[in-house]
Amino acid sequence: MKEKIRAAVAAVLLTGLIILCWQMSVKLKGTIEEGKATSGIADGTAAVILLDPGHGGKDPGKIGVNGVEEKEINLNIALKIQNILLKKGISVSMTRTTDERLAGSQVEDLRERVEMINESGPRLAVSIHQNSYSDEGIQGAQVFYFKDSKDGEKAAECIQNALAKLDPENAKQIKANNTYYLLKNTEVPVVIAECGFLSNYEEAEKLTTEVYQEEIAQAIAEGIEEYAGTSSE
Repeated sequence: MKEKIRAAVAAVLLTGLIILCWQMSVKLKGTIEEGKATSGIADGTAAVILLDPGHGGKDPGKIGVNGVEEKEINLNIALKIQNILLKKGISVSMTRTTDERLAGSQVEDLRERVEMINESGPRLAVSIHQNSYSDEGIQGAQVFYFKDSKDGEKAAECIQNALAKLDPENAKQIKANNTYYLLKNTEVPVVIAECGFLSNYEEAEKLTTEVYQEEIAQAIAEGIEEYAGTSSE
């Protein structure tokens, strides 16, 4: 009799354990699917974007007429773009999140960035930079793309249009390029967003402010979203 009771209790416990495991499995599956959706993995519902803040570490990039270093502005804007996109459920990766160089020399640094982009295979990579020119009167954001990349051209157009809303007086258009190392050696659509000219005092001053960096980030994020919503898988 005792053996039968023990067997019955064991059967009940086993049944309960099976039900519990099943419930946990269903819940875990739901959590995973939800995580995929918000991280931009599932069904292409959200774009996977890679942001590349140019320069870093001992490589300051261009030095503004006001003494500001390009690397700092690049990183600040990229981090703001990342924050905006993440809040919208778009998965974002970055080549750097701190003031660091990815390799010892400039050539090695560029190779490392290209390798990171190609290995991660994002739908779009956006490299953040600042421009400079001998004529201090030149200003305005401009987006570059690889000349043979239709998707790159489309992404550049989306971002340039968004930046134009921020500065209607900027008449610059997107520009094709076939010499920039980052553009010609990557296997996915890549654009370089030159957010302004550090050689222009007024623009250099604006680019150092939190408010203008946020506005630039919002515009670039808007362009990225526009591209992500229209590009094919």
